[in-house]
Amino acid sequence: MNSQLTRRDMLKTSAAAAAALAAPKSVDAATRRRSIGANDRIRIGVIGCGGRGRNAHMKGLYKHVKETNFEIVALADPWRVARESANGMVKEWFGRDAKQFVSYRDLLEMKDLDAVTIASCDLHHTAHLEAAAKAGLHIYVEKPIAVEFDDLKRAVDAVKEAGTVVQVGTQIRSLPSIVGARDLCRTGIFGRLSRFEECRNSERPYWYHYLKDVREEDVDWKEFLHGLPRRPFRSDIYSGWYGHYEFSRGPIPNLGAHFIDLVHFITGASFPQSCVCLGMVNETWKDEHNFTNPNCIQATWIYPEGFVVSSSNNLANSSNSIRKLYGDKGALDITNWSKPTFDCEGAPHRDGSIRGKNEVKPTDHPDHYLNWLQCMRGGDTPNASIDAGYQHAVAVIMAMKSYETGRKTVYDPVKRKIKTV
Repeated sequence: MNSQLTRRDMLKTSAAAAAALAAPKSVDAATRRRSIGANDRIRIGVIGCGGRGRNAHMKGLYKHVKETNFEIVALADPWRVARESANGMVKEWFGRDAKQFVSYRDLLEMKDLDAVTIASCDLHHTAHLEAAAKAGLHIYVEKPIAVEFDDLKRAVDAVKEAGTVVQVGTQIRSLPSIVGARDLCRTGIFGRLSRFEECRNSERPYWYHYLKDVREEDVDWKEFLHGLPRRPFRSDIYSGWYGHYEFSRGPIPNLGAHFIDLVHFITGASFPQSCVCLGMVNETWKDEHNFTNPNCIQATWIYPEGFVVSSSNNLANSSNSIRKLYGDKGALDITNWSKPTFDCEGAPHRDGSIRGKNEVKPTDHPDHYLNWLQCMRGGDTPNASIDAGYQHAVAVIMAMKSYETGRKTVYDPVKRKIKTV
């Protein structure tokens, strides 16, 4: 079978599965797009003022303030120090204080908000997303958008009902290099795809980077626990929540969400049919913090488009990191997000269309924050839509359910159900 027929078959399969994306209710076009007038200033609230909220969301947005006419007017975070640090940036940029709140609930009661960014703890994403959608706001939400499947469905349903513009924080798909990789792959140049793999390794777990001294009197501990059982305050749990399973589920959802989103974006794939995932808390970094997230873990998904996807992490040795797509006519290497390359080494049906090692030609694309701001103005669908977020969340939740149960998980995209078998 030639590559064009292979590609056509893959697109048919993808289209059939994509039709089953999470859209329980249809809305008319007038309701679906609530764009903001070209001359109106966009008023944004920030939910989650930690390092991601300040250094990625706030700074990433502010680069475009002159061309998009927005202001940050409100901040919410359980930690006083983070709120005040974020407010210092607002004062420097806009010449006045933002309104500050401990709870996102109070921020969402503001009547003059247009949009929010969500950079809270992974556990909180779906609650914040659902509440912001029900408030009728445009939303930029960090990945993974969910750690539990029922919460995911409820939040996505709320977004579909609201019809507002949601950009999910898988920002790598908006890099011109990655858009170029997507465009190249979809020409069929790599032939029949067989495997997309990632080994994302490091000398120590990334959650150690976030550890800091936090005083109990500066934190609303109950707000942070988000309904989890009460327990004494611990600074290393609050600041190092990435390392605790209750709050984040570890590297497959947190780091792997980017990778699995790129699988969907670059190949056009839909949902995985099945997944198996095994991992452990390796004792290389066993210490007084008692982190509970697996630091050595691997997940493998089977896709109906006919290829295998594997994501693994060894957070106890940094060697042999790789990120690569394999086809029978060539391979795409995106280990370096910014400079992906391709060649035909090892391809059994290479036909001369790829010669040597080549850099992928970038495709112009606005960055992820600008894309979101532009879509709020024009009513367009952003590059990482709520459907894209739902896709990556399904995949990583399948993986972690397999890890928890020791069994294979399967997904039914029509019934929206994940089952263990």
